[in-house]
Amino acid sequence: MSSAVEAKLAELGLTLPEVVPPLAAYQPAVQSGVYVYTAGQLPMVDGKLPQVGKVGGEVTPEDAKALARTCALNALAAVKSVAGDLDRIKRVVKVVGFVASATDFTGQPAVLNGASELLGEVLGDKGVHARSAVGVAVLPLDAPVEVELQVELED
Repeated sequence: MSSAVEAKLAELGLTLPEVVPPLAAYQPAVQSGVYVYTAGQLPMVDGKLPQVGKVGGEVTPEDAKALARTCALNALAAVKSVAGDLDRIKRVVKVVGFVASATDFTGQPAVLNGASELLGEVLGDKGVHARSAVGVAVLPLDAPVEVELQVELED
């Protein structure tokens, strides 16, 4: 039986992907007490990055926003891998997003709205969070965006 959160994803035409395997020596997510912290999630789809490069350069801000949405979906999969059920999410506490940015690109918050909006659509009020949107020179595998979550679980 699928969870209410996964039913909402299906209603939005989305499916929870498999957890993206780590690229180095870390876990996709860890639980400490009632919190789950995800590793930075790249916008991997079926083991590949759909686009690479800098936002405001090779990647448009609109495409990067869609990629941030994919990152958030991958982060939810990582949360489920340790929480067991996404219905245990009490709230998303914090989202941190990194945008590989062309030197003159300053639209990082709009890019990260892709992740924030997905969390709101899927989790409603439980998806409202604090957030940091950070521009960086380069990300692993030349990914345009990376997103990590801190989530509080119900006991």
